[in-house]
Amino acid sequence: MRTTEARVALGSNLASEPLPMKVLVTFAVEAEFAPWRKLRRFSQSNVGDIRAYSAQMTDCELIVLLTGVGGRRAWAEATKVIWDGNVDVCISSGLAGALREKHRPGDVLAAKEVHATNWGKIIPSDRALLEMATACGARVADAFYSVDRVLVRSSEKVELGAKADAVEMESGDIMREAVAFGAKVIAIRGISDAVEEDLPVDFNRVMSESGEVSLTKVLSQAAAHPRSIPALIRFGWQSRNAAEKLAIVLDACIQRLASTNVMKRAKEVAAR
Repeated sequence: MRTTEARVALGSNLASEPLPMKVLVTFAVEAEFAPWRKLRRFSQSNVGDIRAYSAQMTDCELIVLLTGVGGRRAWAEATKVIWDGNVDVCISSGLAGALREKHRPGDVLAAKEVHATNWGKIIPSDRALLEMATACGARVADAFYSVDRVLVRSSEKVELGAKADAVEMESGDIMREAVAFGAKVIAIRGISDAVEEDLPVDFNRVMSESGEVSLTKVLSQAAAHPRSIPALIRFGWQSRNAAEKLAIVLDACIQRLASTNVMKRAKEVAAR
């Protein structure tokens, strides 16, 4: 594991010195991450051919990874970062669609568990991380449901509401991979659309090869169906608002994690 290897590399004089906590936060696309970039200074530090960002805090190393849309893609990209067990905490984040009426656009939810449908598994969030997210402004939800396509119709979301609170596409695969390497995990998501809302375009048909939403394809669909334009504008505003509120919660969580690690190190030093 990372701590053991680092102690050997640093030598016996520093053998008892703990390393800063390493936190990985994942988003599918840039638009979900953009509001957080305005709150905190990030440096772009790509990992191979994938887009990544980093920020240094006292006793906390923060990495943000943009995985692209879709569970299998997210799993593959996250593996490039956590394959060596080099992550202490993994937060799967971004936007999600509500599956129940009580969750409204702009809400920030932290899930007790995630249904990883690609793997037929249910992955629980770490209890301490769930308490932290609640203290930082997120609302606890029973479950997120990770699927392999965007649910466009309200009827699909209503039906799935019997199983979960919100639907998204990446958390199940990312959290499964992170847990396998010993990281503590949680899914925290902003709600972009209500359960009674159809999406204004079929987002399954507007994805680029890199897993990003193609603006050209979105505009093409809107031009073909001009009555969808008001709904598209509303969805864009809701998504931006949800991402902004999510950024506030995430930043508070990272600060709390860093503070907790500082106190832990201080206690270890005092106990020597």
